[in-house]
Amino acid sequence: MFAQLITTFIPFSHTITQIQKPITHNQITNLKPQTNQSQTTKKPNNFSSMASPNKDQTITNETTNTVSFSSSSPIFISTQNLRTILTHQTLINHIDSNLPKVSTFLQTPIRQHYNLSPSSSLLLMPSWSSSPSFPYVGVKLVTHFPQNSSINLPGVQGSYVLFNSTTGQTLASMDSTELTLYRTSCVSGLGSKYLSRDDSEVLVMVGAGSLAPHLIRAHFSARPSLRKVLIWNRTVEKAEALAKKLRESEDFSLSGLSFEGCGCLDEAVGFGDIVSCATNSETALVKGERLKVGAHLDLVGSFKPSMKECDDEALKRGRVFVDNEAALVEAGELVGAFERGVIKEDEIEANLVELIRGDKVGRRSSEEITVFKSVGSAVVDMLAAQFVYEAFTGK
Repeated sequence: MFAQLITTFIPFSHTITQIQKPITHNQITNLKPQTNQSQTTKKPNNFSSMASPNKDQTITNETTNTVSFSSSSPIFISTQNLRTILTHQTLINHIDSNLPKVSTFLQTPIRQHYNLSPSSSLLLMPSWSSSPSFPYVGVKLVTHFPQNSSINLPGVQGSYVLFNSTTGQTLASMDSTELTLYRTSCVSGLGSKYLSRDDSEVLVMVGAGSLAPHLIRAHFSARPSLRKVLIWNRTVEKAEALAKKLRESEDFSLSGLSFEGCGCLDEAVGFGDIVSCATNSETALVKGERLKVGAHLDLVGSFKPSMKECDDEALKRGRVFVDNEAALVEAGELVGAFERGVIKEDEIEANLVELIRGDKVGRRSSEEITVFKSVGSAVVDMLAAQFVYEAFTGK
């Protein structure tokens, strides 16, 4: 799940100014309260009205009707601010409303992956707009140092930097760990909205890492019919610890959801109306024969051909969907299945944009099994960053 996840950005104190703004309660739905201070955030405008630059960055000459840009300092949006702005429901709605349109004018080259050493690597994921109605350039920078766990540091770290596409000015930097956790889980939640049964009651969460609680919240946002979450992890204690943490969370105090850690994955999968996987596994965890009739399988973790979270039988039994075409060359489950002749590329049913637009049909019956494989994209990174930036600055 490295390609989808990133962690804390360390601000450059001499170049980035952190800005605080006051908040009014009605400006964005489901805001989480701050402990010692308030901030103003509001839901971003629809992207079609984004052409106006930030007031702090423009000076209009009324005589010549020209606009000049000042050199105001970029802002740093902290993890705390980002958590205040974002909810899984609002980001799912934002992606659902805007992904098809922005996909037509956002340029997103293939991510650049550099090996820094046999075990560490650097990823660069740029995206830029060709439309004046969406005046942004964004770059996500990620490092992967898996050996950091031995010194109690995150293995994946990075930042997201947003620029003005008209002037090239740096607008903001933000914690891309949290940004990516939200956008990755919300893509899965959006996939669930179109592909899982609307009467789904049991969610099986495979993996108990940092993405797991976000995936649970995103799937619950898409399917409020959920009543039970079963959490499996190779280390049973971690699964039980996460279940306990979520049981005690205020977010779920009135939800009616129950949480349990479980030790047998095969047994748990058999109960799952939705099975969501977020692991770094290189061996199949979910066996297709164990999936119940009408199940939805959500695969998040793999991002290279050597990785896979389910076996070939799961793909053969299900109708397979992807978030975008990169999954066809990056996801180990699909690459391996193509090579072995289990399925063909033209048997992939649709991508997320096609589902949202209604070009392709999602779930067709309550009996069929659906499989959704996501690998992430710079387009959704940009949409999430735009949402956060515009809410924070009040645009």
